Amino acid sequence: MRDVTDLDLRKLRVLRELSERGTVSAAARALHLTPQAVSQQISALGRELGVPLTEPSGRRLRLTGAARIVLRHADAVFTQVEQMRAELAAHGSGERGEVAVAGFSTTLSALILPAVARLRETRPLLRTSLAEVDPPESFSMLHRGETDVVISADAAGSVGEDPRFHRVALCEDPFDIALPEGHRLLDNPRLLLADLAEETWIFATTGLCHDIGVAACTAAGFTPQASHAIGDWDATLAAVRLGLGVALVPRMAKPAPRPEVTIRAFSEQAPSRTVFAAVREGSQTSPEIAAVLDALRTVARAAVAA
Repeated sequence: MRDVTDLDLRKLRVLRELSERGTVSAAARALHLTPQAVSQQISALGRELGVPLTEPSGRRLRLTGAARIVLRHADAVFTQVEQMRAELAAHGSGERGEVAVAGFSTTLSALILPAVARLRETRPLLRTSLAEVDPPESFSMLHRGETDVVISADAAGSVGEDPRFHRVALCEDPFDIALPEGHRLLDNPRLLLADLAEETWIFATTGLCHDIGVAACTAAGFTPQASHAIGDWDATLAAVRLGLGVALVPRMAKPAPRPEVTIRAFSEQAPSRTVFAAVREGSQTSPEIAAVLDALRTVARAAVAA
């Protein structure tokens, strides 16, 4: 085995990307490289380690057993690098630096932008850059080092841990119900999801909000009659206003109010999603990233207040 003290971490990242993407062309697109550059990087890494890392499989390349060994150690290597960066940052004041944050559209306006505004007051020398990106691409960006913090959500109580990332719970985001003007339940002092079993429903097109809504109705004892699938919350409320159905709306979405639509909280057992932040494992103690996480936790409570 050759000396690996001069191992190039960039080549390790290319190998890891090939393992995850499956093909040289897919890895090249993710890394913004040419397929030739990806192949050259992996070949060079193999020469540095003294072992072949790929072998032909039809028209593609597949990873060798030696490559699998290298990859088993790669995550630990990158975690150590992140911890080193965090400790170096902690050595200074932690007031300066730059942190990139990525999140899906709902979290951008309700959570990320208020957190950035708070940081401008508490840490004016800390720069933040923002990107509206949906999972799973946001996690790929985090994995590649193209962002530092990702805001995402999953169903309340679900477990989706990834050892590459450190996860920080921010809040539980309950779903409220949007009802049209004159609805029979508008003035009911007590409102349960089961009370809406006979309604026509408007759900999100696909994804987490759609799945949570359908699962919540099923758990409440009925199969919802879904008439429309709409991916925009303002358009969803427009459909509710027209009497096309009722809709579950995450509280963090905060769509523009409409005079002929009432959004009510459930009396109990409201469906919800867990909103969380994720950073690369080992980077969470960096003072800059810790400051961003603290700001996100603070504004998250206000974002879902009834």
